[in-house]
Amino acid sequence: MELIDTHTHLFLEEFNDDRGQIIKEAQGKGINRFFLPNIDSGSIDSVMKLSKEFPGICYPMIGLHPTSVKENYIEELDLVVEYLKNDKFYGIGETGIDLYWDKTFITQQEEAFRFQIELAKQNALPIIIHVRDSFDEVFEIVDKLNGNNLNGIFHCFSGNYEQAQKIIGYGGFKLGIGGVVTFKNSGLAEIVSKIGLEHLVLETDSPYLAPVPYRGKRNKSSYLIEIATKIAEVKGISIEEVAMRTTENAKEVFKLFK
Repeated sequence: MELIDTHTHLFLEEFNDDRGQIIKEAQGKGINRFFLPNIDSGSIDSVMKLSKEFPGICYPMIGLHPTSVKENYIEELDLVVEYLKNDKFYGIGETGIDLYWDKTFITQQEEAFRFQIELAKQNALPIIIHVRDSFDEVFEIVDKLNGNNLNGIFHCFSGNYEQAQKIIGYGGFKLGIGGVVTFKNSGLAEIVSKIGLEHLVLETDSPYLAPVPYRGKRNKSSYLIEIATKIAEVKGISIEEVAMRTTENAKEVFKLFK
């Protein structure tokens, strides 16, 4: 059984003491690939170091996280462009819009998001979209910029069924399903039960959002099994089928077949 963690922050300091063991533990459960979404200029070196330490296992992505969009966002985006010229990346992100913590830079967040969508198109890379309290704003931008050459993942999907259907309707996007699907009152399990596996990929967002029964603890990639198990349960299918289909989907998104 092969699984892919399409979104993990393994490069963060929360894993400094046992990063290698975390990877080994996950590999023991069939989780052999880890996709690393960048946050901002402060995390790029850590992302690149980990990717070079574990080639073919850890895959770097490059982008500017919406909560890191501040007064200097243009400088941050210029750095993203420079890195794209010199290194191989597997996605743009994570980007998007986050209005949960702070709405001060909403205009700049929108501009940075549009810019990164265009970068994804120009470089034929998938885009990893972070949405928090901002579905309307994100949809407005994607509605205008979507096209045949745009694909990616709506990371940590936690919207409603109608929002899921709108994302699927774009044609090139998968829903990133993480630990929230195991939360009793999230309602996400019921939504996932109605959505075909062809539209889903799995992610942990570790060290954040650990699934039940580890909720509140440090999340790690081996817990991807709990997410796959929950999806299998609500769909009434085997975990092996969930693994097979979501892994195929992830390989499609990140062009790992080529």
